[in-house]
Amino acid sequence: MPERIAYLDHAASSPLRPEALAAMSAYDASAIAGANPNSLHTLGRAAARELDGARRALARCLGGRFRPSDVTFTSGGTESNNLAVIGMAEGARGRDSRRRRVVLSAIEHDSVLDLVGPLHERGFEVELVRPARSGAVGAEALEALLDETCALVSVMYANNETGVIQPVPALARAAHAAGALFHTDAVQALGHVPLELSDVDAASVAAHKLGGPVGVGALVCRGRVPLRPLSFGGGQEQGRRAGTQDVRGALAFAAAAEACAAGLDATRALVSGRARRLAERLCAPGTGLVPTVPDDVDRLPGIVSVMAPGLDSETMILALDQAGFEVSAGSACSSGSLDASHVLLAMGIPREEALGSLRISFDERVDEKDLERFAATLIAIVAERGSTRARRPRD
Repeated sequence: MPERIAYLDHAASSPLRPEALAAMSAYDASAIAGANPNSLHTLGRAAARELDGARRALARCLGGRFRPSDVTFTSGGTESNNLAVIGMAEGARGRDSRRRRVVLSAIEHDSVLDLVGPLHERGFEVELVRPARSGAVGAEALEALLDETCALVSVMYANNETGVIQPVPALARAAHAAGALFHTDAVQALGHVPLELSDVDAASVAAHKLGGPVGVGALVCRGRVPLRPLSFGGGQEQGRRAGTQDVRGALAFAAAAEACAAGLDATRALVSGRARRLAERLCAPGTGLVPTVPDDVDRLPGIVSVMAPGLDSETMILALDQAGFEVSAGSACSSGSLDASHVLLAMGIPREEALGSLRISFDERVDEKDLERFAATLIAIVAERGSTRARRPRD
């Protein structure tokens, strides 16, 4: 193992923040540790108050006029997305039987795109709206798929591979003009950019993408939105999600979200500057690396997405790992796939180029010197692998 490891895969899971750790330690040392927040006794009521405090904090961090009562705690982003897409589609159809179509973007996380089959089984038609080459889904492209039969539109707030921020307010307004509900997967965006959610009906978020613990998330869904539950057996979370809540995880999630919200503008500027300098270094003429999206596209501050055409990402990731740098090719949830990223393919990038993609992701806690060392290492790996490939005899 290398003497020093630089973890540059924050988009997969971000290291625990001290504020989240402190919240969990305080809970563990408190009288309510292990108490069921649904119990009527003193400790149960005290645990419920703490849980409601976490709801209030998370609602404040999200903005968009969401209320604490709109926050449903879940086990993470995947469950939140499943509950939102299936639950809202079912709810919309239950309110209006004509609403039998669901529109998803072609660049969604697997926890959304893998719902195409289950939606079909429930009698829904599903259509995918494709992004432009910039990686952004346009309102006009969405509008072309909308009519009075659409129940739900789901487009992520920011892509987890390219970092491209989607025009969510405009997309939500387009959905509402057709009478459809609108959900956004904001898992990758919360804590990294200010969110514009006033026009959104529901948003999914997760703790571990911003320095909270793994295994806790939330679906924030307005009370007026029809939402069919997917789990049953207790009536917790206002009947939207059965099961005893993880008070400890919710408190840590809220603490991490509040820590990110404090000084967000300054942090965003700092991380954006580091990402810009890293991208310029990596994609300078002669390095063999190119960006996956144009420079002028609005992106999350800490994601740099590049490609080494002619090389494969697995080879580069393993070489970087041996050198002490942890990165990924795209979504960690589909890292076992040997094919090119569905996100890059949907953007129109040729498969042979997309196979050489890398995602470098970090926040303000990553030292810029580590980024400089990483850039030099990756450029050397690409040069060495490229020259080896060029010398390889052809059949």
